[in-house]
Amino acid sequence: MNKREKRKEERKQEEKPAGGGIGERLSRVVRFITYDIWRITENEVSGVKHAGLNLIKTVILAVRSFSDEHLQTKASALTYSTLLAIVPLLAVLLGIARGFGFQETVRQALIGYFPGQTNELFKAFDFVESYLIQAQGGVIIGIGLVLLFYTVISLISGIEDVLNGIWQIQKSRSLRRQVTDYLVLVLLLPVLMTVSGGISVFMSTLQNSFLSQYVFFTPVVNVALKTSPYIITSLAFAALYIFLPNTKVHVLNGLLAGIIAGCAFQFLQILYISGQIWVGKYNAIYGSFAALPLLLLWLQLSWIICLFGASLAYASQNVGKFSFERDSKHISRRYKDFLTVMIVSLIVKRFAKGEKPYTADELSNSYRIPQRITSQLLFMLIEMRVLAEVVYGEDDRVVHYQPAVDINLISIGFLLSRIDEHGSENFKIDNKVQFLPEWEALLKTRKDMTKENGRVLLKDI
Repeated sequence: MNKREKRKEERKQEEKPAGGGIGERLSRVVRFITYDIWRITENEVSGVKHAGLNLIKTVILAVRSFSDEHLQTKASALTYSTLLAIVPLLAVLLGIARGFGFQETVRQALIGYFPGQTNELFKAFDFVESYLIQAQGGVIIGIGLVLLFYTVISLISGIEDVLNGIWQIQKSRSLRRQVTDYLVLVLLLPVLMTVSGGISVFMSTLQNSFLSQYVFFTPVVNVALKTSPYIITSLAFAALYIFLPNTKVHVLNGLLAGIIAGCAFQFLQILYISGQIWVGKYNAIYGSFAALPLLLLWLQLSWIICLFGASLAYASQNVGKFSFERDSKHISRRYKDFLTVMIVSLIVKRFAKGEKPYTADELSNSYRIPQRITSQLLFMLIEMRVLAEVVYGEDDRVVHYQPAVDINLISIGFLLSRIDEHGSENFKIDNKVQFLPEWEALLKTRKDMTKENGRVLLKDI
């Protein structure tokens, strides 16, 4: 009996740690994903392990960015804007295509790109035809055409604003650049659609006439024709991610995100067509009204895919800049002041030497400052008019930073005073009489703190 009891006790002791071990492992995994993984630098792990950790970080960052930026809500706003701009956008595209003589090609290309929206597209084409006929007849002139292009430009501008938010860009394109860049995009779009449609027709004709004699080439052409929608859609998403945000996006990051978003969009097309067939059984109940909620659902899901792809592009390009990301959210006041002095000092010294100004990426990468903190501090310093944004080189999407005041005035005391005074102090708290001693004591303490070294210029440190 004693031996049996001892064995039972031993088994219980063995089982307890096993249960506790599972809980501990889970807590370790959660801590690793939320905290420890962001403290591992590239010098601490090998190449393969570093790539695996970066992949995990990228997915986490993309999901977190999608949630933090409220992209599902923004997708709903873009759905509404798209619904309002469908007819004007098609009118511009088909009007330009008609001017070049390939309107029918663009119509067929649109039907091929959106096979689940055939009925809606034909109804929209009818609206567009009457719209263009009225425009040619002189009913819509001047103001009407301006409103037509304004609707299209507003839609693209709204998309750019959302993408800029994902990329943590505070400043959009100027109005002049919006008009020129967007008009170039609208003018090129029908041409590109015609070219892609022409390539597909050419490949089909070639397969049926010439290549049908060669058995070896037939499967290759079949695969090319079947994958062409995925390729075209992926390239379209990649172009959107690379060129539309008001910052420099690396081609590889935009292309990878475009491929993922393009494949997901094509999968949505398949599901949507299947859903239409399924909902079609209930037309006796819903009638033609069933097409509208389905169209809204398709637009909403399409924008969700598009914006998540943009989050992936942002996360993959900036994953290395989110080291110590959890700590950056709880940075102390003293260390934040230190980083502010450090950033201004670096920019001032480079300006004094007459060298190329820093970009935000250069500051983050060279000195291991978390990107979130770098962006916040640079934005604050611009608002305080200590720094200014400048364009250096041909690419005006890349912002550089240089001093906005005489560098012989930028001392530690000057900078800390600007930080202290930044923001509003217009409250109804009585610091003139009732709390005057506290207010004066605070001001005296701050003045004493910077009295000895406050006059040291940052360029001389």
